Amino acid sequence: MFDKLEDLLIRFEEILNMLNDPAVIADQSRFQKLMKEQGSLQPLVDTYRAYKNCQQTIDDSLMMLEEENDEEMRAMLKEELAEARRQIEELERELKILLLPKDPNDEKNVIVEIRAGAGGDEAALFAAEIYRMYVHYAESHRWRVETMDAEEIGIGGMKYVSFMITGQGAYSRLKYESGVHRVQRVPETESGGRIHTSTATVAIMPEAEEVDVKLDLNDCRFDVFRASGNGGQCVNTTDSAVRLTHIPTGIVISCQDEKSQLKNKDKALKVLRAKLYDLEMQKAHDAEAEARRSQVGTGDRSEKIRTYNFPQGRVTDHRIGLTLYKLEKIMDGDLEEIVDSCIAADQAAKLAKMNVS
Repeated sequence: MFDKLEDLLIRFEEILNMLNDPAVIADQSRFQKLMKEQGSLQPLVDTYRAYKNCQQTIDDSLMMLEEENDEEMRAMLKEELAEARRQIEELERELKILLLPKDPNDEKNVIVEIRAGAGGDEAALFAAEIYRMYVHYAESHRWRVETMDAEEIGIGGMKYVSFMITGQGAYSRLKYESGVHRVQRVPETESGGRIHTSTATVAIMPEAEEVDVKLDLNDCRFDVFRASGNGGQCVNTTDSAVRLTHIPTGIVISCQDEKSQLKNKDKALKVLRAKLYDLEMQKAHDAEAEARRSQVGTGDRSEKIRTYNFPQGRVTDHRIGLTLYKLEKIMDGDLEEIVDSCIAADQAAKLAKMNVS
């Protein structure tokens, strides 16, 4: 591990020197690439330097203890030594986490699809609430939200909604949200006061660049139609909506949020690329089933990941055994504790696997 850290420290110093080179500064493409690499290495370098400083403190304290006879001074040195040893354990764990293989998709934007599952109108209402939860969460991170398509029902519910979240690290925070979300509550239409269970399915897909997916436009069929639902006079009175069919896979995507047919077409292609990339990721996950089981679920659409129990004000994440009694805040977008716990559990599982192997 430490040989690798020394190599990365050398590489970091090389990057700093290159960033001061006028020839590199003039080449903006190379300059930006190096800046990005420097940014990705900075946390690791800072932690490793802190680790080395702690190790030096330990070495110095041990040497001074051998030479020091004053009891008061020895007590101070022992206290300093104990604190440095405690810190070095924490820093070593941090370094192991920072050295874990990075998910290449972590810095990407995401495309989110939410579908009402079992439960009829109540499931559609829950799907709409899940959508609002993610919108509020995105806003708290200053990420941008763009709706792609939505199928609404008259009582404020959504049978289906797809939207893009644009912002640094969006996928790294949201990738654990894929799966079945279950709600338990008394619907407003329930006269007997019985608790009903409904579900909504969430799919989180990283936005795919053209280089990530080979897409032949000859495999795509575009149909235009008049948009429906909310959107203003222009949207509803022109053939601006686009339906994209990918013939080899049978994937169908509709986009009708924009007034421009061209913009809707571009959005549909973005969703298609993300879906095709997601299919490739699913194949890779299935091929590495054992590795996947050792981690927090990030892909299985059929996995029941979370229950929202309204009578008890409780949210339970079944993968990590986390229960929080702050349902109202969570539905308002306060997902930080859940997301952080999922990340920590995933890192712990990967570290355990690394130690075993």
